[in-house]
Amino acid sequence: MNNLSKWQRELVSFKGIKSTFIIEGNINDLYFIPDNSELIFDKLDETLNHIFNSNGDEYELVFCDPLFGFSDPLNHGRVSEIVERFRETAKKQREETQSFACGSSGDNLSEIIRAAITKRDTSESKPIAVVVNFASRFISCPDNLSGGEVKMFLNLLYASKNAKRVGANIKTLLLVVDKFNDIPAWFYLNNPNVRTISIPNPDRTVREWFIDNYFSIIDKNKFINMTEGMKLLEIDELRRLHQKSGMSEISDIVSVYKFGSKENKWDAIKIAANFSGEMEERVKGQKEAIEKIARIIKRSVVGFSGMQHSGGENKPRGILFLAGPTGTGKTEIVKTVAKILFGDEKALVRFDMSEYNAEHADQKLFGAPPGYIGYDQGGQLTNAVKSNPFSVLLFDEIEKAHSTIMDKFLQILEDGRMTDGQGNTVHFSETLIFFTSNAGISEEIYDEHGHITGRKPLVPPGTAYDDIQRAVESALKVKFKPEVLNRIGKNIIVFNYITEGATAEILEKQLREIIQIIARKNKISVTVEELAKKYLLQKCLEDEARENGGRGIGNVVESEFLNPLAEFIFDSKVENAVTVSFAHGTIIFGGN
Repeated sequence: MNNLSKWQRELVSFKGIKSTFIIEGNINDLYFIPDNSELIFDKLDETLNHIFNSNGDEYELVFCDPLFGFSDPLNHGRVSEIVERFRETAKKQREETQSFACGSSGDNLSEIIRAAITKRDTSESKPIAVVVNFASRFISCPDNLSGGEVKMFLNLLYASKNAKRVGANIKTLLLVVDKFNDIPAWFYLNNPNVRTISIPNPDRTVREWFIDNYFSIIDKNKFINMTEGMKLLEIDELRRLHQKSGMSEISDIVSVYKFGSKENKWDAIKIAANFSGEMEERVKGQKEAIEKIARIIKRSVVGFSGMQHSGGENKPRGILFLAGPTGTGKTEIVKTVAKILFGDEKALVRFDMSEYNAEHADQKLFGAPPGYIGYDQGGQLTNAVKSNPFSVLLFDEIEKAHSTIMDKFLQILEDGRMTDGQGNTVHFSETLIFFTSNAGISEEIYDEHGHITGRKPLVPPGTAYDDIQRAVESALKVKFKPEVLNRIGKNIIVFNYITEGATAEILEKQLREIIQIIARKNKISVTVEELAKKYLLQKCLEDEARENGGRGIGNVVESEFLNPLAEFIFDSKVENAVTVSFAHGTIIFGGN
């Protein structure tokens, strides 16, 4: 008993007491069956048979499914006899005005099951346990049943509530489904006869037993960690892949299984020791944030992320949460990291999370479940990672996403994997994940109709960095569940408002790039005098511009410099040069 998994112990405890079990979760795997002489792993049918015929109990197991009707997968030889016996009973139960058609349709099967569970037979020496595999496949939608589907589950409900006892035990109905809500809720809600049992993926102990029994692995501990979250059937496939390929390195075998190739792009990454300088060149005024990011990136490149946790090899290469004022370079820094690591900003896969704020928006990311529109297309996120497992993922403005999406992310952050709507396992263990958020910095303003009309700052420009950090961290604790923040840990990096010195650098850079483009495209040289630059800088330092960070600087440059410059060149038909000066409180353009 102690060697059984939790779900098996639960089933043992309640067999003979509950008339009905609904079994969900990892239903298509191998399971440990205790034996006095050896370790045995077998499929669910055999495992259920063992459980219902252990500890002195003896049950007659009957199996059925939507494809074959009643079957005898264990070759007991009595299933057909039992079915025929109760088929006759089912005939007598039908109303005289209804005809009985032999076959394996859901309502006919359910009538026989009802008869088997609710009627006593003088020839019975053992209680019957009917296992209905793929029970949810008898119906198209649990919330919209046809007449025949309703009749089928009413028969099963009647059987659940009126099961007969044989000796000390009760006749039992077991429904095997992918998820509990794949069958109508009215079948199990407020039904005290039902016990729901969820089968998880095998835990570390079971995986260790399986690996000990079937593998000859030198570094067993590493292999157990790398198979965290995998099913025993998948681990057995790793064994076959190992035999076929001849590869001896564990990480190579697992990499081929997960990604189709043993080549790991992270192993080939060579970055300069001072790569933080490149980030500082593109993002001004965030030296402290950049230093923190650089430390985490170094840890990711050498593969040390998650080492302090069990199963750390399966977690993403790195998880960073960038928070703080808008326009301060959070998105830009992620683009820079992608370029530094993989040589191309296109290695960045960006998701604007404001587009995923609807109730079922998680289906866009992870794929719609079977039977729903878009099921065949998969999920935008899972498709992207399947096509390129070695990538940088950016979830911009994550606070705007629907709460169900963060619940989904928990599995990715913890286990480094996600099962998409089509049932495929997508591995995130080689991705670098960034979240960005403006939470705690400002809040939206609504009109009387509930429409957003603007934003007001909660933390104005000029606030001390420590106060900004406290405001952001407080807002994140309100917005996100503790289990999400716990998985991110100390990797929350708060950006500061752009300082006066950084503002001057950004302004100078934008002006220089504009002047270079005009010289190249229009063959016109532009000279900006110092007084004009000082005026533009003063405008950029006003609160309205500072609240929008780099975007605010760009807005000032556009309205105060670029637009009037374009108008001057067009109206004055300038061909060679323009001088930009400042006098009498305004920008002045001159040229020839």
